[in-house]
Amino acid sequence: MQQLGMGQAVNQALREEMTRDAGVFIAGEGVGVSIHDSPMLPTAGLLKEFGPGRVKDTPVSEAAIAGLAVGAAAAGLRPVVEIMFNPFFTLASDMIVNHAAKLRYLSGGKSAFPLVVRIKSGAGFGAGCQHAHNLEAWAAHCPGLKVVMPSTPADAKGLLKSAVRDENPVVFIEDMLLYFVPGPVPDGEYLVPIGKADIKRQGKDVTMVTWSKMLGVAMKAAEQLAQDGIELEVVDVRTLAPLDKETILASVRKTGRLVVLHEATRTGGFAGEISAIVIEEALTSLKAPLRRVTGPDIPVPTSPPLERFYIPNEEKLISAIREIL
Repeated sequence: MQQLGMGQAVNQALREEMTRDAGVFIAGEGVGVSIHDSPMLPTAGLLKEFGPGRVKDTPVSEAAIAGLAVGAAAAGLRPVVEIMFNPFFTLASDMIVNHAAKLRYLSGGKSAFPLVVRIKSGAGFGAGCQHAHNLEAWAAHCPGLKVVMPSTPADAKGLLKSAVRDENPVVFIEDMLLYFVPGPVPDGEYLVPIGKADIKRQGKDVTMVTWSKMLGVAMKAAEQLAQDGIELEVVDVRTLAPLDKETILASVRKTGRLVVLHEATRTGGFAGEISAIVIEEALTSLKAPLRRVTGPDIPVPTSPPLERFYIPNEEKLISAIREIL
């Protein structure tokens, strides 16, 4: 077992898949420049190992990067392109949403369009609203896209390898602060299936559903509440589309209570979709009203104190849990 940050785990996955399949290449703004040679970052060393034919630095144009991915996938390659910050998804969305997400459907399932769009995301490093806003609900709303948002280095590696091999377009969202948080990663070849949630902590009192960086908040809250005899069951969805609703519903039927936690803003956030599924399919199992703990409906602040206010923390989560207990 290795101890890696998520950036290193992503790097391993890319290296292994590029070695395994000559049709896999990476492209994006600065993916081959020396600033990315820090060993903690996802594309470190790949240009030196695979050369400029398979590690392509692109112009600063997210629309062009996405267009490159769609064209390459249609031509039979397996592109893995990088969008530097989540809000820049809006610039790439025409090619991703109107073309990549729909081409397999329009072919009647006869054609494959394998591509991965890696997107850096998350608040907490003072980059402000034009770089740090979380838009995973936008991507999950688009039919034809798979949306993956790992929380641990092990899941990041296994899910990215699965995404590269998938015959459909996959939006793979990586929280940048997790690049530097070490965690155990299995040695050797392994895959994590897309569309399968993982129960990171067993519990009997409250179902806590979350993903990405907020898993750490959920686990810390669970440890604090355990001291008072309150046992949280922490469900890491890992994949927003397709969503493993069976695991969520089974947990809610066991505990009778639900809290959904994410960093993205509240209105239209993916917590609303999960809440709706539970209301539709497990309402009679609920012993109390469900709760959503999310970022507020404001742009992500640049000021460190205001940014700390924006990001949900253990205190806000514990308060919501105690309300429904």
